[in-house]
Amino acid sequence: MSLPLEGRSAVVTGAGRGLGRAEALELARLGAAVVVNDYGQPGREGLGAASAAPAEEVAAEIRAAGGRAVAHTGDVTDFAQARELTGLAIDTFGSLDILVNNAGILRDRMVFSMTEGEWDAVIRVHLKGHFNTTHFAAAHWRERSKAAGGPVYGRIVNTSSEAFLAGSAGQPNYAAAKGGIVGLTTSTALALAKYGVTANAICPRARTRMTEDVFAGFAVPDEGLDPLAPEHVAPLVGYLASPAAGRVNGQLLVVHGGMVAIVDRPRVQAKFDSKQDTFSYDELDALLTPHYADRPAGETFAAAEVLGLKRG
Repeated sequence: MSLPLEGRSAVVTGAGRGLGRAEALELARLGAAVVVNDYGQPGREGLGAASAAPAEEVAAEIRAAGGRAVAHTGDVTDFAQARELTGLAIDTFGSLDILVNNAGILRDRMVFSMTEGEWDAVIRVHLKGHFNTTHFAAAHWRERSKAAGGPVYGRIVNTSSEAFLAGSAGQPNYAAAKGGIVGLTTSTALALAKYGVTANAICPRARTRMTEDVFAGFAVPDEGLDPLAPEHVAPLVGYLASPAAGRVNGQLLVVHGGMVAIVDRPRVQAKFDSKQDTFSYDELDALLTPHYADRPAGETFAAAEVLGLKRG
């Protein structure tokens, strides 16, 4: 019996540790050849000297288990290096079929204290990094589709966060980047559907370097798999990368600890029509102020209404 991803090749960014590592191992277990990308900086803030070790160690782990893998240690925020990354999959394995964007950093700060550099760094790694690799993968699949005269196989899995869904007071840069990734994903899904390519985003909750302080109060169990282990997330990525998920496109899914939730698009909560040609201040005051009168001060729409989920 063949494996679901046998004959396919994948690029996974940020795959030297944590979620990316678990996802790369899962794709390889399902039969994919994997390009393991990681810039290899030691801290979650994206500071310190880059290192080839994390990517090379995961690639070696895949090969030791009988799979195929190569390491790539480039920076996905660099347009040229993102081109090299997608090209490496094509040159090494003959095709690029799956792109999993996972690379990220944190520079947490309240919005009134955040520096321009802290904002730019997080937006660059998360949002621009997702765009760069998506751009080159999309161009490759479009070319292949035109040459084939029909749809080809392509899967994109992007990494958003519950910080975008439910808010995160000390992460305005991170929450904004993760929201932007959802917009990038849905736009890409619409643009590439005719070529046979799907694009989806996940909001994973897992214990990694990125979330060590978030889950500091949740102890690792003495026995059994940690409910916050990245291994709970990886199977969904494997599924979304597979032929079975051909009809799943432009979706946002929350995943952690044996749970998957499909997030619906925003819905209209209430609607008000002016009784005049246009609204006046007084009319809006009479309509909207009573509507929000029972809402606790400081409560946002997301924190109140999205799945009851907290920051992740």
